[in-house]
Amino acid sequence: MKKIFRKIHLWLSVPFGLVITLICFSGAMLVFENEVNEWSRPDLYYVETVKESPLPMDKLLEKVATTLPDSVSVTGVSISSDPGRAYQVSLSKPRRASLYVDQYTGEVKGKSERSGFFMFMFRMHRWLLDSMNPGNEGIFWGKMIVGVSTLLLVFVLISGIVIWWPRTRKALKNSLKITATKGWRRFWYDLHVAGGMYALIFLLAMALTGLTWSFPWYRTAFYKVFGIEVQQRVAQGHEQKSDVQKGGTKSASHQKKKPFAYWQEVYDKLSRQNPEYKQISISSGTASVSFNCFGNQRASDRYSFNTDNGEFTETSLYQHQDKSGKIRGWIYSIHVGNWGGMFTRILAFIAALIGAALPLTGYYLWIKKLKTVQK
Repeated sequence: MKKIFRKIHLWLSVPFGLVITLICFSGAMLVFENEVNEWSRPDLYYVETVKESPLPMDKLLEKVATTLPDSVSVTGVSISSDPGRAYQVSLSKPRRASLYVDQYTGEVKGKSERSGFFMFMFRMHRWLLDSMNPGNEGIFWGKMIVGVSTLLLVFVLISGIVIWWPRTRKALKNSLKITATKGWRRFWYDLHVAGGMYALIFLLAMALTGLTWSFPWYRTAFYKVFGIEVQQRVAQGHEQKSDVQKGGTKSASHQKKKPFAYWQEVYDKLSRQNPEYKQISISSGTASVSFNCFGNQRASDRYSFNTDNGEFTETSLYQHQDKSGKIRGWIYSIHVGNWGGMFTRILAFIAALIGAALPLTGYYLWIKKLKTVQK
């Protein structure tokens, strides 16, 4: 039986090993992207001086709006519980565009954009630097290769455990040791075997969740395990989007008059109700409150309010939301390793680096074995 798994392990690892190394290494580089950005650009993410109170939100956002082209408008604002962090103001276009603004002076500090290094790593991690294919014409080869390699990584990890899992506790204890005093070959062998065992759970979790972005059929099956029908969920999303667009047409006249009316009032109410909030985000007619907690890092309480008077019309607490409203956040949190805070992020970073090293150590051992056989 182990001979069969050895062949599976080898045949899958040799052709796809380098791709797996690139995926894991680029993923490791993205774990602390936010911290690196904030460390390198504190002037963008933090205000120079924390004053007694920020500018009223309507005046602040109107001031920001005057700096934008006529075709671009302010669509929302995100406010941190840290008074020293700048407000993040969302824009209508381009997609996911935003600015950082000093809430005490109204100064626009700069755009929120990925640095060249992290954009490179993101494109490597998701698409192997392949360019997107507008209109979904043809095969998106980079995304396909990443998806196939990630799927095969699952089988490589499982076959590796079958091959090297020891029969006794004593042997297991020895298998988990990495020796650096018995030559390079022994060191790389220990790193390959023990490293794979240490990182196994994290690598499997990251691979199994990552596949939901690669294949629709896998995403459908993955969601179905949790009792969620993807097709129905997507259809509802389109209906909701359509309703929002219709509602936006009806209230266009109100927004032209006072686009940010009652946003300050909504924020004041939510911050009083949730004194331990992490971030409050507000847009036209909707608001959300997130907290510092373990688990789904995208979890938030959601609110709807009347844009004519600021009164709340609907409240959807996270604990009462259905599974379809939670699973995406859980998938993302597990994939990037931030579900348990900084500790699990560090473990995810180390596991991803080990994942990048496994194919390289495997190549080394395979080549050494081939040379030995030839002799």
